[in-house]
Amino acid sequence: VFNAKTAELLSHHQVEIQQKFPKEGWVEQDPKEILKSVHECVERTCEKLQQLNIDITNIKAIGVSNQRETTVVWDKTTGEPLYNAIVWLDLRTQSTVERLLKRIPGKNKAFFKFRTGLPLSTYFSAVKLRWLLDNVEEIRQAVDDGRAMFGTIDSWLIWSLTGGKNGGVHCTDVTNASRTMLFNIHSLEWDPELCQFFDIPMEILPKVRSSSEIYGLMVSFLVCKSGALTGVPISGCLGDQSAALVGQMCFEDGQAKNTYGTGCFLLCNTGQKSVFSEHGLLTTIAYKLGRDKPVCYALEGSVAIAGAVVRWLRDNLGIVKTSQEVEKLAAEVGTSYGCYFVPAFSGLYAPYWEPSARGIICGLTQFTNKKHIAFAALEAVCFQTREILDAINKDCGIPLNQLQVDGGMTNNKVLMQLQSDILCIPVVKPSMPETTALGAAMAAGAAEGVGIWSLNPGDLTAVTCERFEPQINPEESEFRYARWKKAVMKSMGWETSEAPSNGKPE
Repeated sequence: VFNAKTAELLSHHQVEIQQKFPKEGWVEQDPKEILKSVHECVERTCEKLQQLNIDITNIKAIGVSNQRETTVVWDKTTGEPLYNAIVWLDLRTQSTVERLLKRIPGKNKAFFKFRTGLPLSTYFSAVKLRWLLDNVEEIRQAVDDGRAMFGTIDSWLIWSLTGGKNGGVHCTDVTNASRTMLFNIHSLEWDPELCQFFDIPMEILPKVRSSSEIYGLMVSFLVCKSGALTGVPISGCLGDQSAALVGQMCFEDGQAKNTYGTGCFLLCNTGQKSVFSEHGLLTTIAYKLGRDKPVCYALEGSVAIAGAVVRWLRDNLGIVKTSQEVEKLAAEVGTSYGCYFVPAFSGLYAPYWEPSARGIICGLTQFTNKKHIAFAALEAVCFQTREILDAINKDCGIPLNQLQVDGGMTNNKVLMQLQSDILCIPVVKPSMPETTALGAAMAAGAAEGVGIWSLNPGDLTAVTCERFEPQINPEESEFRYARWKKAVMKSMGWETSEAPSNGKPE
């Protein structure tokens, strides 16, 4: 919960959502657990507000932000999900992608780029939805019976919170729609030809709205002992990366931010013109802050594994018990001692779009220990960001002179200093790291009919920031970057889909 006048964070609560990995490369979440976590966070946050003697009737609008591309299909008559949500970095659709590519002239991954801004990849929702229709009998049946609804997580939440099976609103916003591969980013409508290509029935798709307007009202949602949020408008909706761009106030052409979450996402605002990348970046919708407001576009570089590499060191290798320990281990050595880590657990995203890559750690010697590996893991996040920044600089022609950053990993000072060293430019971090939530709140508060948040640059409160300046010489930075690129080449072409099933977990 934010103060609309000062953008100050008043109260918050968070719950870690469980990821499920039922098979090699599969990543799922339970849509009902996601909804339950939202209920829990709202309740706890409101309780904390009351402890601060803030009346929750002062909450005038609700914004939604979500991990984009994650795909859910549910039954509109029962309100029940028909399958777990397939998470954005899930790889099960690789064979679906290869099958679809055969139907494209010259197997050109970029065939739909000028309509969608995206290459054909396992990453986007259309391919996940195609897999669900091909593999889940309940979903096929629900589509035949006219009971199925498709949405990304924002749609599932808005529908559920505005009444669900009793009149819930089935909608999404332009930023989320632009990540499905079914949406024309110029006409701002679902594209019948794309739906035909993926063989997806248009009637299951949500209605596409702007990122800032009243979609519906919160229904009978009782909160703790203090009353209810019933009737509060849900009036902001932005995919997480767009929300962070808004929360970082990147409203000018050429302003960019990098969010360090599970993955890493660098967005550069290109204003009202869509710029198409020659260097492996995506063209995406940045925001449309009102029904009658212009749509703005962004160039985006997506890295699949950032914070997820720290989680992997903790949960899979067990070399640390908490995520914070990775920073401590890395700080103790201050170097990877020639060890390089390419965390291509889900293939490589931008700028390569190479699904055949797999994670590797190379340059190991008898001297290497877990501290070096921890350092190499953090360095990998920074190198991946550098590759994207290089691509953005080439596409935009104006090199960035500083990078604005946000997201959970920015609390790691070793990482932030490393990032500045590897980019050779300052890294600027707002002292309030919850910029994604802030962006959703700004969109909700600024909506027509709510009107409590001004988005005029002159009215926006200047944010206090922490700066990290480069501390190593550029030659050393270039040398390490060149070694990293050599490691990336070694990670490619590892996986082939034709391989026998050689005891892979089924």
